[in-house]
Amino acid sequence: MTNPHGSWIWYELLTTDADAAIDFYGKIVGWTASKFPGAPADYNIMSAGEDGVAGIMKNPAPTAPAWLGYVGVDDVDATVAKIEQLGGKIHMPPTDLEGVGRMAMVEDPQGAHFYVMRGSSPEDSKAYGRMEMGKASWNELQTTDDAAALAFYSELFGWKKEGAMPMPWGEYSFLKGGSSEEMWGAMMPREKAENPVSWNFYFRVPDIDTAFAKVKELGGTPFHDPMEVPGGERVFFATDPQGAAFGLVAPK
Repeated sequence: MTNPHGSWIWYELLTTDADAAIDFYGKIVGWTASKFPGAPADYNIMSAGEDGVAGIMKNPAPTAPAWLGYVGVDDVDATVAKIEQLGGKIHMPPTDLEGVGRMAMVEDPQGAHFYVMRGSSPEDSKAYGRMEMGKASWNELQTTDDAAALAFYSELFGWKKEGAMPMPWGEYSFLKGGSSEEMWGAMMPREKAENPVSWNFYFRVPDIDTAFAKVKELGGTPFHDPMEVPGGERVFFATDPQGAAFGLVAPK
C-alpha cells in the first residue's frame, strides 16, 4: 500500500468468536466476508462493495475483544525505533507477512494500542472513507493525557490539531494529517476513569435509528441513544455481543 505516512489503512477486530462477529457486522454495516488466501490464521476480510475495509479473526491472545487500527508508515523499523524513543512500547516487533507487508503492534505512552504497517501491494488502501458507506468514517482516541498524546502522534506521524470543541471533561480536539488535509478524527480525555485508553472507530451506515435497533436485536449493547454531532450527523457507540467497542455514524 502506497498510502502517505501517517494515514489510516486498515481496521481489525480480534475477538473470541469470529463467525458470530462476521454475522453481526454483516447485518449491521452490510459487509460481506471472504477468507484471506494464504494467511497463517483464519483471517476474514470484510468488504464494503468491492473494497476491503477490515479484518476479523479469533484473538490468539487471552485478552478482551477489541478493534485495532493500522497506520501506514514509510519505514516500519524506523517508526518502531521512534515509538520506543518517544516512550511507547512494542508488543509485536516488525514482522513480514508474505503478500501483505511488514507490520508491528505498538502502544503509545498513554496505553492505546495500534499497528504500524508498510503494505506490499502498490494499491492504496480504501478502508477509510469519510463519507463512504460501510467504511471507517472517524477515528477517535480516548486517553489519559491528550496534550501528551498529541505531542507523541505529531512527532511520529505529523498529525495536527485543527480546532477543538469544549466538553465537560476536556477538549475534543480535531485531527488531520497523513492521508489528506481533511479532518479524519479526534482525541479527548477519558470521560470516566474506568474507560479504556484506546482508539475507537466509527463505521458509516445508511440510517442510525435502524442500525441502533438492529444492534440491540442482535445482542449488542449501545452506550447511549443516537445523538447529533457537529456537522449534522448522528452517531452512537456500542459493544458487540463479544464485548468489542465500536461506533456507527449516519446522515441526519
